[in-house]
Amino acid sequence: MFEQYSIQVNYKNRERKILNALLALGTGCLTLIYPNFLYLIAGGYLIALGVLFMAFRISPTLSAIPIVAGIVIFIFPELIPVTFAAFLGLFGIILLFGFQFAILGVITLIIALLIVMYPGSIAYLIASFLLIYSVSNLIYFYQDWRNTSQ
Repeated sequence: MFEQYSIQVNYKNRERKILNALLALGTGCLTLIYPNFLYLIAGGYLIALGVLFMAFRISPTLSAIPIVAGIVIFIFPELIPVTFAAFLGLFGIILLFGFQFAILGVITLIIALLIVMYPGSIAYLIASFLLIYSVSNLIYFYQDWRNTSQ
């Protein structure tokens, strides 16, 4: 049996863009403020991201990936570097092939590689990814809002 998946990254409605950006911004700030609670913050972010994907009717397979990664982080907190790096690697590849987010995809892959190389500074690397991701989403949201209002 052959199944083919198509991931459409270039279409996002406004509500999803702003909620995704606010979720990443809040999680990035929490990670910088409380790096000792990284497993709770990262696991909670991934589960919330999966629920957000399900709420906006994104592919169930794509929605399940962050939920499973979040559950793995909650159950095995010592696997945060490997789990989050794998999630970022997959997410970076998706962004890279989306062409609209090619630069963000490369940055995501670099951060995933840095997490594998330097697992001791994972809280700051995750926070930097989340803040870069949220700011880029907010910029895209503002550009779309400005283009549609003119």
